[in-house]
Amino acid sequence: MKHTKIKDLLNSTKPIDEVIVKGWVRTFRNNQFLAINDGSVIHNIQAVVDFENTPAETLKRLTTGAAVLVKGNLAESQGAGQKFEIQAKHLEILGDSDAEKFPMQPKKHSLEFLRENAHLRVRTNVFGAIMRVRSVLSFAIHQYFQERGFVYVNTPIITGSDAEGAGEMFKVTALPFDGTPRNEEGKVDYKQDFFGKETNLTVSGQLEGETFAMALGQVYTFGPTFRAENSNTSRHLAEFWMVEPEVAFNNLDDNMDLAEDFIQYVIKYALDKCQDDLAFLNQRFADEEKTKPTAERSELGLLEKLNFVLENNFKRVSYTEAIDILRNSKPNKNKKFNYIIEEWGADLQSEHERFLVEKHFKCPVILYDYPAKIKAFYMRLNDNTAEDRKTVRAMDILFPGIGEIVGGSEREERLDVLQQKIAELGIDEKELWWYLDTRRFGTATHAGFGLGFERLVLFVTGMGNIRDVIPFPRTPQNAEF
Repeated sequence: MKHTKIKDLLNSTKPIDEVIVKGWVRTFRNNQFLAINDGSVIHNIQAVVDFENTPAETLKRLTTGAAVLVKGNLAESQGAGQKFEIQAKHLEILGDSDAEKFPMQPKKHSLEFLRENAHLRVRTNVFGAIMRVRSVLSFAIHQYFQERGFVYVNTPIITGSDAEGAGEMFKVTALPFDGTPRNEEGKVDYKQDFFGKETNLTVSGQLEGETFAMALGQVYTFGPTFRAENSNTSRHLAEFWMVEPEVAFNNLDDNMDLAEDFIQYVIKYALDKCQDDLAFLNQRFADEEKTKPTAERSELGLLEKLNFVLENNFKRVSYTEAIDILRNSKPNKNKKFNYIIEEWGADLQSEHERFLVEKHFKCPVILYDYPAKIKAFYMRLNDNTAEDRKTVRAMDILFPGIGEIVGGSEREERLDVLQQKIAELGIDEKELWWYLDTRRFGTATHAGFGLGFERLVLFVTGMGNIRDVIPFPRTPQNAEF
């Protein structure tokens, strides 16, 4: 007989004469009640062990974390808390777990402790739930775009371009660190390197995605990206996943419509498919909120917050209007912000974004038409008036508890304007010859955005630290596992 997933047994509508379960021991009480979990669902199934006819040596090995096989009847439970249980007829230890050494004992552990044991933390209810939700969200992203005729494009991990222009990139090299070859100017001679030029881990698949959108119409990438940004915060990772759709003939308004529809779709999908996990995470969120000072508590529970995003249109606000709101806000006037807003052109920080979403508008917000000086070179310059030319057709989506979750723009499709912007930033045009070709041959309006997948998972699960929504976080001074 094959073993049956615990999820399927718990969803059974009637008793079953003989079943086999394989999983890991969560608890063993009174030498009789064995709680087993196999990762298919947050709930455990209880197996009732015939301890009088089970060797004492076997009972001693039923410790938390041990892998077991149980064969028996699926029967209606005599106790409260579960509909069915297994009346065990046969019990087998598949893998022992030393009770004195196994870190994931059935008690509350700090999130910091669990990060230090990231290879085992997924055996806890919290992280099992998070990773199942992450998996479902990942599938929903592909389903959304596939249902709408988007082409999935795998853009390169190793690249010679810096899409963001920030320069915070991990270098890729096959050159020796000792005795690195130098050219006549004393600089590293990348001509002797593997690719014959300087290369990095990608910060975005957008530029390559644009080239495919200008042939296939609508494409998306979904893959890992890397930022060598020394930000030790609860919102930043050095390695994370990005979702980046790119659509030919879309303008900024189309882009905002797509992003809003997309986010609402994947959140609804998770709500429909992850009811048990999200109910558990909702209770966890409520318990966590109780430990915070009253002023810092969320006004909405986790499930309420998710439904709020589904039931409300996102508020669309220009950067200029947002600056006026922030400049005249109480936290700004009372110097409560860490970064005081004094003039137009300021780069908004997380505290400003969250104020707009959580305190002022109390709904998701889309900011658009940002100052050109604080945005990337590829964003389309507004050019209706002299005043407009200071701004670009950029948009950011801001969420409660997160701040920016999506960043996007209408792209600069005019070759001469793009060349001028590249020159002003001191970027070598030769490095982007292929990108400029899309403006030379059949250029057209197009737009796209990037969504940091972990920030989406952070929002949907109600967790407070981005390191807790990716299997193995990569952060400054930490590349464990």
